[in-house]
Amino acid sequence: MSTRPFIAARVEEFIDRRVEGLLRVLGWREKVICYTGYGTSESVRVLGRVVLVPKRARSGLGKATEDLIKRRGFRNFFSTAVVRAAVTITVGDQVVSITTDRGGYIDARIRNHGLEPGWRQVRVRSRTSKVSLADVHVIGDDVDFGLISDIDDTVITTWLPRPMIAAWNSFIRDESARQAVPGVARMYQALLAEHLGAPVVYISTGAWNTHGFLSRFLKRHGFPAGAMLLTDWGPTNTGWFRSGVAHKADTLLQLTRDFPRISWVLVGDDGQHDPVTYANFANVAPDRVRAIAIRQLSPTEQVLAHGTTTVLPEEQQAAADTPWVVAPDGRGLLAGLRALPDVL
Repeated sequence: MSTRPFIAARVEEFIDRRVEGLLRVLGWREKVICYTGYGTSESVRVLGRVVLVPKRARSGLGKATEDLIKRRGFRNFFSTAVVRAAVTITVGDQVVSITTDRGGYIDARIRNHGLEPGWRQVRVRSRTSKVSLADVHVIGDDVDFGLISDIDDTVITTWLPRPMIAAWNSFIRDESARQAVPGVARMYQALLAEHLGAPVVYISTGAWNTHGFLSRFLKRHGFPAGAMLLTDWGPTNTGWFRSGVAHKADTLLQLTRDFPRISWVLVGDDGQHDPVTYANFANVAPDRVRAIAIRQLSPTEQVLAHGTTTVLPEEQQAAADTPWVVAPDGRGLLAGLRALPDVL
């Protein structure tokens, strides 16, 4: 069996390199986009991407226009990766050199970082870029509670997959025009207030390109800050597209390795695969799941999610010996979780 990447991945890298070369000739410059990461006393995970961006406009009107366009959804999906870029990450007095992958992405684990628990920043730069600051949430060794949250239809209403509305929401509207699921932000705030220092990790099958939009949306609607673990659309080393279900399952297992002392409350919705994904995880690692909280979509949302007004039979799976709460909004889910003995 060949160890070479799938042909689509090789074609994508070939095209990216040619586009990168052309844009460099036109004067585009490197920029590091940092994503929210996390860590423990042993290591921190630094996430980001190196891309090429055009020179900034000099006039006030030009800058205002760029800022407006940047916040529109379609702008998130047009970026040019810097393939295999050299990057340095500075954590305190420690400087680590890495190379981005073929998509320009940074995913580095820095050990012996010396950072205290809490929100911290590390410095990231490529060979010719300015320094960017990456936020990382360092979790204390005594923390044993955490939240893992889906994003689409769990914290933000998507109205997918109705094509025209989905396209309008994703490519034209900015975060100020999107709606949060009622009560979920207050639910997360209340749970984390009862467990100081505990993390919330947002997991989605959405593209990394939407990280900026999602960060602004969560902040606008009062959701607690937390690491976001998204994915890269397009070819992989083994196939044409990434599996969203596999991405979530792999991420859950990774978090159990990164935080061996934490038992999680898993929050999702019943529109697609969250119930099955969470149930499978709870069956594999029952001691790592405190409870599963599933938001019930309305009949209209169910139709948009999979074409019927009811939950799909395969999505009704439960996990043995794992508390399970179902409600249409955050207020109901919080009440259900608090009613469970010895969970919170």
